[in-house]
Amino acid sequence: MTQPRRTALYDEHVSAGGRMVEFAGFELPVQYSSLVEEHTAVRTRAGLFDVSHMGEIFITGPGAFDFVQLVSCNDHSRMTVGRAQYTGLMYPQGTFVDDTLVHKLADDEYLLVVNAANREKDATYLMELAADHDGVEVRDESDNWSQLAIQGPLAQEILQPLASTDLSELKYYRFVFAEVCGHRAMVARTGYTGEDGFEVYIANGAAPEVWRAILAKGRPKGLLPAGLGARDTLRFEAGMSLYGNDIDDTTTPLEAGLGWIVKFKKGDFIGRDILERQKEDGLDRKLVGFEMVDRGIARHGYPVFLAEDDDEPAGHCTSGTQSPTLGKALGLAYLPLEATEEGTEFFVEIRTRRAAAKVVPTPFYSRPEK
Repeated sequence: MTQPRRTALYDEHVSAGGRMVEFAGFELPVQYSSLVEEHTAVRTRAGLFDVSHMGEIFITGPGAFDFVQLVSCNDHSRMTVGRAQYTGLMYPQGTFVDDTLVHKLADDEYLLVVNAANREKDATYLMELAADHDGVEVRDESDNWSQLAIQGPLAQEILQPLASTDLSELKYYRFVFAEVCGHRAMVARTGYTGEDGFEVYIANGAAPEVWRAILAKGRPKGLLPAGLGARDTLRFEAGMSLYGNDIDDTTTPLEAGLGWIVKFKKGDFIGRDILERQKEDGLDRKLVGFEMVDRGIARHGYPVFLAEDDDEPAGHCTSGTQSPTLGKALGLAYLPLEATEEGTEFFVEIRTRRAAAKVVPTPFYSRPEK
């Protein structure tokens, strides 16, 4: 048995009372105080996450742009330096290798931030493809970087005194290189919570100092360190997909409600022909949000049925929880297309009983306009 990895912030988590669990091959805090407290802090004030387990893969060289266009379903041709864009890495069958954020560092350099559980798979896949393309180098530099995410309505106010750049000038899905606590960092206005906030990429050796400084600035304003538990409920409420639950190598972006990242007009990309055919022929199933009508909480993997007495499941729940913000039991599930209209009722098998649920719009939560 291999021992789980530890981020550069492991000692900080332990000293703060973080309850450590294994996740994607790392020891990470699932919570410090309570999931609901940490979730609420992010929605109303701010929370600080260690997301150093995420992977950082660099694609460089004169052929970098064409290569990124090939492996990604989104169109990156209008990206300028300093912009980030959400996309899917595609298999030839039109399904997800992973979902990722692409950052344009230069005309010949891109940073892909990938899911921790997929890091080695993604890097191998990209390196094998790059071997057949001149002028492209793929480097997995994940071990060299820590990533801190400060999220919530007070994130800018807390981080600003520690940063050498004017964060108010940094728009959503933009990034800049600056100093944070005197250390060079990449600061991106991105996140996985549905709130405003920043993700700070910094060398491992500087991460503990930056972590402590953000906590010191933020605690008087109500910031809490937050763990994996709150990160999951926050992204779920905001309608952000989780690889391995809501999307994987069996699902296409069209089925997952992510058709907006599939840009057919850009030209060829891996999986394009399959996705075009699926769009023309129509979907058989689609990922939908639902609210429990009967008591009970749907969880990942629970089967769903169109009628209470059906013998065969019509799909499965991909994510589900009691929403801390909305106070409702909510979930996501793949259902046959004919059952995906808003208000349609179906049943979730929760242990030994079938509980009624109904289709509702997603995202479940959107942050208030300023």
